[in-house]
Parts: sequence; C-alpha cells; structure tokens
Amino acid sequence: MINHLSIAALILAGGQSSRMGEDKAFVLYEGKPLLQRVYQVAATCSQKVYIATPWPERYQTLLTEDYEVLLETEPNQGPLVALCQGLLEIPFDWIWLLACDLPLLQPAMIQRWQSHLTVVSDTVLAVVPQSQSRWEPLCGFYRRSAYSQLQAFMAPGGRSFQRWLTHIPVEPIYLSEEESQMLFNCNRPTDLKP
Repeated sequence: MINHLSIAALILAGGQSSRMGEDKAFVLYEGKPLLQRVYQVAATCSQKVYIATPWPERYQTLLTEDYEVLLETEPNQGPLVALCQGLLEIPFDWIWLLACDLPLLQPAMIQRWQSHLTVVSDTVLAVVPQSQSRWEPLCGFYRRSAYSQLQAFMAPGGRSFQRWLTHIPVEPIYLSEEESQMLFNCNRPTDLKP
C-alpha cells in the first residue's frame, strides 16, 4: 500500500446492463462472476472497497468479504452521479472508480499507477487512463477535492464524463498495449467468448 495516501475503490454496480440482458455483476467470466473478479483486485489495491448500487442486498451472496455499500441516492443517472456521491461521502484522499465489468484488471499494473499518485501535483483533480483521444474514466482516480467542480458541472445537467474531464485538471495515464487490453470491458454476451 502506498505511504501517506488513502485510496478507496468505488465499484459501480447499479447500471441497467441492457446490452448484456442480465445484471453484469453476476455474469461469469472464465467461471467467476464479474463483480467478484473486480472486487478481488480492488481489495488488493485499496484500503477499502465500496459498492455503489441501489440494491444493497443483491450482492450479499456474491461478495462475502468486507465491503461497504454506497446506497445510490439517484439510481440510473449514470456513473458521474455515482462518483459525485462517492466524493461527498467517502472519506479518502482518492477514489479509484471502477466499472464492475473489467475482468482483466492486473494488480501489479494498477499498483504502478497508484504509486504515481504520490507525486501528482495538488492542482490535479483526476488521474485517468487515456486511449487515443478518449478517456477511460471507469478505471480512473479522482481526488476528493474534485467534488465541488463536479457538482458545479452537474448542476445545469452535465452528465458526460468525457466532457467533465475537459473542464478540470486531469493527468492522463498513457496506455501501453498491455494496459489497453487490461481495460477490456464486457458489454454484450459475445464479449464473454475468449
């Protein structure tokens, strides 16, 4: 764990999974539910794991380990709304925001990214992977102090992660080929085939 830095993981498990046709959290990837896979890496790479969901009981049988539910106050409003609530309620320096459908996360790579957070300028509010010209915000790190900027962006109806990240100081994580593959996410049943 990184010295002098508190990092909590916030796993998003409140979406509709409409393209998948069933709750992604329970979908098996190589025999293990997606949410379990992501949780195990999150628990390895952070001091505390939160699950953002409007259904606190739904994942109790799936995750028997130690985690805390962040009960979504505005469900189905997208990941930016969940992050905003997390930044307000989770008392850690950084929130590592995670989609629940990232089966290929590698703890060693994530820990390398996290070690860089100790030298990031205080003015930087987010450290986010970037692939070509698009951000990969659902495996990014957000400073707790980003809350007021995010709230201001959302007040007039802003919900686009890509747009918000152009409004704040962000440090990109430029992805190697291997890191790009690690961020593969499962949206449709066909994505589950090796």
